[in-house]
Amino acid sequence: MGIRIVQLGSARHPDEGLRIGTVRRPPRGVPKAEFARQNWYDVWYPNLAPSAETMKLGQAAQASQAPADWTAFARRYKAEMAEPDASRSLDLLAALSHHTALSVGCYCDDESRCHRSLLRGLLAERGADIVG
Repeated sequence: MGIRIVQLGSARHPDEGLRIGTVRRPPRGVPKAEFARQNWYDVWYPNLAPSAETMKLGQAAQASQAPADWTAFARRYKAEMAEPDASRSLDLLAALSHHTALSVGCYCDDESRCHRSLLRGLLAERGADIVG
């Protein structure tokens, strides 16, 4: 049991459980019926994805590699996740992580420079059982 933080589209871990896509948009060119079969996600949950405006900050931070750009993105994303709906979603996932196997993720290649790493930290702060 527990929650894994994964790159969507990557091979699944045998004990991964339900895969939740915390992305703004579904994968391009992939039929909806193929999302789970191709290891993208079982459930699309954009509520934990950065807003379009914040995602632009994140993409700029990835491109520039400047620490100040990453800090600005992280600050904005964490503020979005502090909003009531997102905060309750994080609480729910953290609680579920103690009773079921599941995973959350996004498309980025480099977890250290995407919202996935921040999501990992936010879930850990809520006491989530994080594996892997």
